[in-house]
Amino acid sequence: MIKYILQRLLATVPVVVIVALIVFSLLFLTPGDPAAVMAGDQATPEQIAQIRESLGLDQPFLPRLLSWFGAVLQGDLGTSIFTGQPVTKMILERIGPTFSLMLVTLVFAVIVAVPVGVIAAYRHNTLLDNAIMAAAVLGFSVPVFVLGYLLAWLLASNAQLLPVQGYRPLSDGVGPWLRHLVLPVLTVSGVYIALIARITRTTMLEVLSQDYIRTARAKGASERAVLFVHALRNASVQVVTVVGLGVALLIGGAVVTETVFSIPGLGRLTVDAILQRDYPVIQGIILLFSFVYVLVNLLVDLSYVLFDPRIRY
Repeated sequence: MIKYILQRLLATVPVVVIVALIVFSLLFLTPGDPAAVMAGDQATPEQIAQIRESLGLDQPFLPRLLSWFGAVLQGDLGTSIFTGQPVTKMILERIGPTFSLMLVTLVFAVIVAVPVGVIAAYRHNTLLDNAIMAAAVLGFSVPVFVLGYLLAWLLASNAQLLPVQGYRPLSDGVGPWLRHLVLPVLTVSGVYIALIARITRTTMLEVLSQDYIRTARAKGASERAVLFVHALRNASVQVVTVVGLGVALLIGGAVVTETVFSIPGLGRLTVDAILQRDYPVIQGIILLFSFVYVLVNLLVDLSYVLFDPRIRY
């Protein structure tokens, strides 16, 4: 098991390096002069030259790359062109709402989707199964922003059950924190629940047809034990894999959802940075999201040893 863990840890190193290289290269892959684009049409040549110097565009690619890598390893992601603040500070100020949204959505989606997928597999080809799969297709089809505006109109504007916009930190209390997260979580989790439920159903159908499931039933095991102990335990590796891969959906959904519900998180910061062409901020956020995605999938790989005993040997 130790060897497996070390192999997975070492495998993430080149991935992180390649991602960082691509993120850094975004500035040099921009058509035209990035400094002129960021400065705007009314900028003077002196202002453009100042931006080019601050971004290191007046230096050769390789020395600038090495300098940037060294700064990133020390936690320095550069300075925002428009605010003049360190990018690291801007990200730390906005990271709480985004990670709260992603974490609550992840927990909620797994709690809902896994049992729903198991029930759909158990009641295969019945009306209940067809209804669950139809709902999953609908979850994939409805855009995040459409679902967000629909929920805001239905639950906030009409029923006045929940706040329409904004965010309250956890320090203000669990109740206000969760009330402001309900609508965003429901919005983001739609496509995530649909993905996990469909994969859980498909995997469970394969597992339920295995000989050891028939043996467990022949020995008198209850259906609950067959489904949630024997079958789900053996299907969990594929389900956990999809949960990890689906984090990309959470990241993309968070960007849209934070804009819809005016949540001051990294999603809003990303949109503002793109509109302002603030490349250092864009680079820092993309690098952070990429690192989180790699880290989550590393944890998913390491969790396999808990579900599949063969990996431990």
